[in-house]
Amino acid sequence: MQKDIQNDEVELVPEEKDSKPPKKAKNEVVEWLKAIVIALILVALIRWLLFKPFIVDGPSMQPNFHTGERLIVNEILYDIRSPHRGEVIVFHVPSEGKDFIKRVIGVAGDTVKVEGDTVTVNGKPINEPYIKDAIEQSHKAGQLYNDKDFPNSAFPEGKVPEGHVFVMGDNRSDSTDSRMIGYVPLSDIVGRADLIFWPIGDVKVIKH
Repeated sequence: MQKDIQNDEVELVPEEKDSKPPKKAKNEVVEWLKAIVIALILVALIRWLLFKPFIVDGPSMQPNFHTGERLIVNEILYDIRSPHRGEVIVFHVPSEGKDFIKRVIGVAGDTVKVEGDTVTVNGKPINEPYIKDAIEQSHKAGQLYNDKDFPNSAFPEGKVPEGHVFVMGDNRSDSTDSRMIGYVPLSDIVGRADLIFWPIGDVKVIKH
């Protein structure tokens, strides 16, 4: 009888040990799920607080940006510093009720002049490699790439005021920009376009 009882006790020990691993595995799964949820929350916060997706709509930034392309816009950069010439920005246009994407040509204090395909800032022609090929193609066809000058009758003052920037679309003859809507207040700027992430074939970091 004593021997039987001892055997029973010995048999119970493995059963108790077998019951522990499932509990440990369950805890590991819970910890992994917590980590994944926290990571997703952090990604969402970073995305919506620092970056914003934007869809290009219209031909005004061709040949560098096309309708349907999706961009990542850095929303925090201009909280740290002001926009620089050549940067591609997204900004609100209250009169149009939507956002525009254009390139910064002049900043506060600059005097901007646009005559045909010659753009001068503070009296010096600027280098625009991002539309060089497009301009050359137009000239070969006996045409100007740009048909909208500045200053003009709507906006005769060529000096960019404090707290504003002067912007133009890369597609100069098919762009509604500072030549028609005036200088853009810094307060209306959403951020700088930093990355094209869709379509896959167009994925690239945007050069400024």
